Amino acid sequence: MTPSVRRTLAAGTSLAVLATLIVAPTTNAAAESTAPSTTLPIGDADLAETRTTTTLARGVTLTRIVRGTDPAPADQINTTTRGPWVVNVLTIDPRKAKGQLKATYGPDLAKVEKTTDLVRTSGALAGVNASFFTFTASALYPGDPVGLGIFDGKLLSEPLTDPAEANFLIDAKSNKAVMGHLRWTGAVENRQTGTTLPLEFVNHPPVIPAACATLPDQTTCTAPGDVVLFTPEFAAATPAGAGIEVVLDQRGCVVRTATTRGTALTAGQTSLQATGQDRNALLATATGCLKQDIEVANESGDKVKLRKGLYGVTGRYRLTANGEIVVPAGTGSFFARNPRTIAGTTRDGKVTLATIDGRQTTSVGTTMDETAAVADALGLHNAINLDGGGSTAMAVNGALVSHPSGTGGAERAVGDALVYVENKN
Repeated sequence: MTPSVRRTLAAGTSLAVLATLIVAPTTNAAAESTAPSTTLPIGDADLAETRTTTTLARGVTLTRIVRGTDPAPADQINTTTRGPWVVNVLTIDPRKAKGQLKATYGPDLAKVEKTTDLVRTSGALAGVNASFFTFTASALYPGDPVGLGIFDGKLLSEPLTDPAEANFLIDAKSNKAVMGHLRWTGAVENRQTGTTLPLEFVNHPPVIPAACATLPDQTTCTAPGDVVLFTPEFAAATPAGAGIEVVLDQRGCVVRTATTRGTALTAGQTSLQATGQDRNALLATATGCLKQDIEVANESGDKVKLRKGLYGVTGRYRLTANGEIVVPAGTGSFFARNPRTIAGTTRDGKVTLATIDGRQTTSVGTTMDETAAVADALGLHNAINLDGGGSTAMAVNGALVSHPSGTGGAERAVGDALVYVENKN
């Protein structure tokens, strides 16, 4: 279910609290408006359902829900009302938990790693796969996020303009989370002349305009291209190809300019790449020292401060918002039964990460409507749908607790993960 084309994704709701990342939990559990259902509201009402809960750490529990007992006929996985369904639910109570929930992408942004490896290498207790990512669209940079990526206060991938994107933001210092759809603006400004140049992307390979793809001399290209900011977190080297690249030091001053793209960046350096006609605009702007102006705002236009401890990943579609199911109607394979990964919060501030195994006779998966019903039944006042399908995986102590849909339960390498890291002291 990972999309193969970047920057296209519908329905967000207001995020007025995003500017300050304040989620005010109530201390009265009885005030929660959406209490978890006795059973999951999917399939026939007479299905047997079992739940087993294990405490992983103070304030952190893992609940395994199995609904239905008999394996589904292989040709009825998408239609059966008898299930079965297997759901793993990781719950973090910020009032009790001693660790931090954060996002990680591994050694660099452009690579992919298995969720189990991301959990293990980050020293995490548990975690799930997170963002949609480029996957097969780029053999060189498969982990490139399809949408928002904020890691420890740094915007490493910009949000989509399509409101279908649903963002999940975590303040790791408090383990408080909010959801919705973010916007961004990016530009570089010449400190001496005041000339500004808008950015199209952050850490995403620029495209050479089709009209100029065969030109032996790219300086004659008159079609608009892309202007992209790259950081050292992207990969061992920036994307190579026709165009121009300007490397900046940590003060934003020009270190070198090359008439082709592709270079290694050291710590503190960034680079600007441009293709098409925009290469001339970058040449004219990138002299002396530049100022990077990147801002993120919520749907109300309130600025979101990019500070240390802030993490953000990207999903597709809100499932619940303010206690109401809001997932849109739709058709096609994305809305049909698939493995699913969910992130959400209860009204009293608990954070929940859940996986639903799918495409198997032992767990058939859920439609988007069924996924929203599960999120609501788990008491998620706000919830989003993260990457699913073959990407869906949950790991505890570096070992899978979910059953991925790959052949033989093979786990797919993904772009990033949400992980809970327990404090050691």
